[in-house]
Amino acid sequence: MPRPAFISLDGLDGTGKSTQCRLLVEWLAAHNVPVTACVDPGGTPLGQELRRLLLFGREHHIATMTEAMLFMASRAQLVEEVIRPALARGEVVVSDRYLLANVVYQGHAGGLKPEDLWTVGQIATGGLEPDLTLVFDLPPALAVARRNREADRMEARGEDYYAAVRSGFTREARMRPDKHRIINAAPEINVIQREVRGAVTRLLAEYGWNIECVSE
Repeated sequence: MPRPAFISLDGLDGTGKSTQCRLLVEWLAAHNVPVTACVDPGGTPLGQELRRLLLFGREHHIATMTEAMLFMASRAQLVEEVIRPALARGEVVVSDRYLLANVVYQGHAGGLKPEDLWTVGQIATGGLEPDLTLVFDLPPALAVARRNREADRMEARGEDYYAAVRSGFTREARMRPDKHRIINAAPEINVIQREVRGAVTRLLAEYGWNIECVSE
């Protein structure tokens, strides 16, 4: 019996992360893998309210620590309501962002201590962490140029902030190469998706899933 698996995709906004998440979920479903997709923050009714506040609540001044705790609260609800039940059913969970984003945005770029955010995150999630995190890497200027919508509250921050975000993602990923893989987000969508499928196929093979990694 295959083991359940938890995969997260992360990186700067504009790297194509959400598109790659959707394509991965569609591919897994097409291979008859029971899969649950979710987004962090969000993914639950409470999480959606917190997501709206965090990303579009420009009427509020939100302190960095408050921001971090709101992300943690949304994630705690997501784990309780969506992720753990799906894993208990033996499914593969694919999350568009997870705790790493908190550590990078409010830690490396926001001035809080990354190690403190990891500790709080362990409490908020009950110690649940992804089996694999794919980190999509792209120069901030190119990521901004790829956005085809108005910037949200988080995205509207300056170049120095986003340079720190990118540095934080790569630094954290390199500290735990057993759990993280950095993916160059510059190539064509289908080229990136092949790399995503390859990484996920290797993980799932270790967990007892028999999936052929096709290149279409």
